[in-house]
Amino acid sequence: MKYLIVGLGNIGPEYADTRHNIGFMVLDELAKQEGAKFYSMRLAYYTEVSFKGRTLCLIKPTTYMNLSGKALNHWMKDLKIPVENVLVIVDDIALPLGTLRLKPKGSAAGHNGLKNIEATLGHNNYARLRFGVSDNFPKGRQVDYVLNSFDEDEKPELPALIDRSIEMIKGFATIGTELTMTRFNK
Repeated sequence: MKYLIVGLGNIGPEYADTRHNIGFMVLDELAKQEGAKFYSMRLAYYTEVSFKGRTLCLIKPTTYMNLSGKALNHWMKDLKIPVENVLVIVDDIALPLGTLRLKPKGSAAGHNGLKNIEATLGHNNYARLRFGVSDNFPKGRQVDYVLNSFDEDEKPELPALIDRSIEMIKGFATIGTELTMTRFNK
């Protein structure tokens, strides 16, 4: 069984550890833990890891956030992975830092990466792991906020949250969305 795990983010050093790149950060850590290395491929950095008889195909789109659907669509078709085996990891300002939510489907909630995926697929019936980055910004400063690094007091929390996200990805691929939601969504 193959699963497509899509970490959303933007390429380039200026975006490296920003809130908007938490999808990249989660997949980087998963690859590191499994001893896998990303390779620059068509529309994405790509690697595979095996877990309990499943192949997790990890992509970090190189299309920039607003065209994430293009990369997702290409790899879904190329690897012949059905949409029910696709999981998108995304930052979410509507959730406080420390909140992780797995959802089987849902709205883009104003997130440009999700909006583009929805437009490309023609629906929103794909799983997403929403990683709360909180909304600690003045009105109208959302873009600056998500394109900035985590605050110094937030950084110590990240490793445990990233590890928990990895557990949720593995759960999605083995026990499915519903059981993983029951176990991890709080």
